[in-house]
Amino acid sequence: MIHFRAIGKIMGGLLFLLGTLMLPASAISWFYREDSSPILISAAISLFMGLVLFFSFSKQDQLVRKREGYMIVALSWLLMTLFGMIPFILSDEVTTTADAIFETVSGLTTTGASILTDIESMPKGLLFWRSMTHWIGGLGIIVLTVAIFPLLGIGGIELFVAESPGPTSDKVHPRISETAKRLWYIYVGLTVLCALLYWAGGMTLFDAFNHSFATLATGGFSTKNSSFAYYNSAFLEYVAILFMFLAGTNFTLLYFGLVGKFRRIIRNDEFKTYALVVATLIVAVLVPIYSQSGSEFESAFRKSAFQVVSIITTTGFITDDYTQYGSGVTFTFFMLLFLGGCAGSTAGGIKFIRHTVFLKNSWLEFKRIVHPRAIVPLIINGDRVTGRIINNIMNFLLIYLLTFVLGVLIISLLGYDLATSLGSVATCLGNVGPAIGKVGPVDNFAFFTPGAKIVLSVIMLLGRLELFTILILFTPFFWRAN
Repeated sequence: MIHFRAIGKIMGGLLFLLGTLMLPASAISWFYREDSSPILISAAISLFMGLVLFFSFSKQDQLVRKREGYMIVALSWLLMTLFGMIPFILSDEVTTTADAIFETVSGLTTTGASILTDIESMPKGLLFWRSMTHWIGGLGIIVLTVAIFPLLGIGGIELFVAESPGPTSDKVHPRISETAKRLWYIYVGLTVLCALLYWAGGMTLFDAFNHSFATLATGGFSTKNSSFAYYNSAFLEYVAILFMFLAGTNFTLLYFGLVGKFRRIIRNDEFKTYALVVATLIVAVLVPIYSQSGSEFESAFRKSAFQVVSIITTTGFITDDYTQYGSGVTFTFFMLLFLGGCAGSTAGGIKFIRHTVFLKNSWLEFKRIVHPRAIVPLIINGDRVTGRIINNIMNFLLIYLLTFVLGVLIISLLGYDLATSLGSVATCLGNVGPAIGKVGPVDNFAFFTPGAKIVLSVIMLLGRLELFTILILFTPFFWRAN
């Protein structure tokens, strides 16, 4: 039996929190003497509906198990999309429902793909809310709620497992609410530090916080039409590279680094693979950029590092059009859409831990073939990986591939060329932003039909919630009574 009372009450708490987080955007509108009513009305609607749901259910029947956890996560993202898009609709800056859904989902899933063609003409309050959707979705509003609303009396671990991006068992504290709080302290602290450095580098305070939200959430929404390239600043780009890399790192490792447990970082197989791949690809892409662009070495290195880190961490900021350097570089960046950052980071994508397990297990399979009676365990971070985890990762990779193929088929049947279909589905499923084809680094998604935008929005949600969280709701045994 599913405890719907608990789900309803938690949905109320989430909507109330969402409405509260809209208020800073309305304050921005007031400060810049814009019409703040669209965001204020949206906040009032969210707050009111949140209170109605919260107090409509008794304090009893509060048990949250795995099934309730998955339902809460799926429904929360649906409600956040429906209520989060109201400011876009009321402001008349986004003209269609499909556009409002796409822009909101893209923000909340930290994809950063946009249908806006003239960002700089948008009201600043709405731009701030647009960036705020990144920040909310970064570590997940569910984790934030578990940290702030322990009074809900729910089994927080179920929500944390369902929401947290990537398979990771690391915990910084045995109590899940304390883990969520500490991760958010790091998240908030890095956001403020990044914004201050952006401000020191020449951005306005408004732009600094907007870009900081997008950087730490690995989102990619910018307040400028030309994204990060607008500033043409080496200092700002290096700051962005550093914080994008940190945002793509498992936040529990960042915590261990802050408390001086550096061995936990050095011995982490996923982080070592992540750092090695990033460094290798920067060098690999540097060669054609330096030889073809005519730039000085430092400038070519910065272009390579910025684009590689931005795409691998699924941030999506752009300072250079990587498709101009030939098919080899273009294909390399297309493949980067399938990497993702570390598990437990704000990055999207498949995650390096899955790639690490898959490659190590595939390599060991050769040894098992030669020595069929030998017991050859897979070791990650000094621990033996169980068969259940390996099967889970293999199944995830298969479902990810099937989802990608089905998505490409649907978008192609809707009338788009193969390169655009491949790029749009890969970047939406990986929550990256720029891709190839007509959705390259200097393009956007405005030309898609409303139907295609809805399909891509669903794909973004599937990618952000790592497939199983959504797809499990469509299986018959999920709904069977225990």
